[in-house]
Amino acid sequence: MTTDMQGDAAPVELPHPVRAAYLAAEGFEDALVEELGRQGVEIMAWHGRLALSASPPVAAAWALDIWLEPELHSIASIGAAAALLRGRQRNWACHAVRHHRRATLIADRLPPVAARALVFPAAAPSGHLGGWTLLAPDMLLLSTRKSSPFVNGAVPFVEDRVGPPSRAYLKLWEACARLGVWPMPGERCVDLGASPGGWTWAIAQCGAEVVAVDRADLAPQVAAMPGVALRRESAFGIEPAELGAVDWMFSDIIAYPTRLLALARRWIAGGTARRIVMTIKFQGTTDHETAAAFAAIPGGRVLHLWHNKHELTFLWDREAAAPAGALPPG
Repeated sequence: MTTDMQGDAAPVELPHPVRAAYLAAEGFEDALVEELGRQGVEIMAWHGRLALSASPPVAAAWALDIWLEPELHSIASIGAAAALLRGRQRNWACHAVRHHRRATLIADRLPPVAARALVFPAAAPSGHLGGWTLLAPDMLLLSTRKSSPFVNGAVPFVEDRVGPPSRAYLKLWEACARLGVWPMPGERCVDLGASPGGWTWAIAQCGAEVVAVDRADLAPQVAAMPGVALRRESAFGIEPAELGAVDWMFSDIIAYPTRLLALARRWIAGGTARRIVMTIKFQGTTDHETAAAFAAIPGGRVLHLWHNKHELTFLWDREAAAPAGALPPG
């Protein structure tokens, strides 16, 4: 078995058929290995950041993209590779690791698919997108189905470099794009641990009302935005009932994952929030056990956003919880 993290070593050797492939977030390959290992999934080879496994696909938060139905094909020529891909479906994204010139010549014969920067608000692309890569000049790995509609899991935006006080707002934009919904005029939101106000800025930009909860100040330009109100309290001390019904609860607080899990459970049990978007930040080692507890909450899911660092994002929707009204475990 050859482990190829850099893409410059010998051709990938595959002792078993590839049944799933996981595209790790850059710099977080170890977190993906640990997460998969907890589920009994072994990686038999790496191709760049693409982890190849002989086990069936499983949910993996640390994967930006999961190739769900990999197929390995011998190809006699560039034209044969392009014809094979075109014959299966229209849209393909290449994960280029090596043999770049050959991969480019194949891609040039396919309909163009570009990772265009989104202008927020915008939902994730709805078109079907497959993935492919060259393991060797004459060996093509493809998957017609994959978990992400984005090219190699990347979600770039046309950024605002003037209004927000930090780049943290990009995480909120990406979370909303993946959900396909975002704060709207007439909706009421709460932003826990809001200072300096990157997420509050993004919410107010959508036209929604937002109660920013933090003991520290918001950036002046954010505090002055229409619909923004600041409550100088602890995000952990305030009770959901004090704020009443909200359409969204947002949180980008820096805290231990177990404390954030308790906070999420309290808000869900309180029944006042319709949706939750919360960053789970890790300090030092990755707390996979707590991440799994978040993922087990009915109506929720956990994923590594392209804009996340050593953190995951918890998304929860009350209507998606099943059975209706179910409380999170624990």
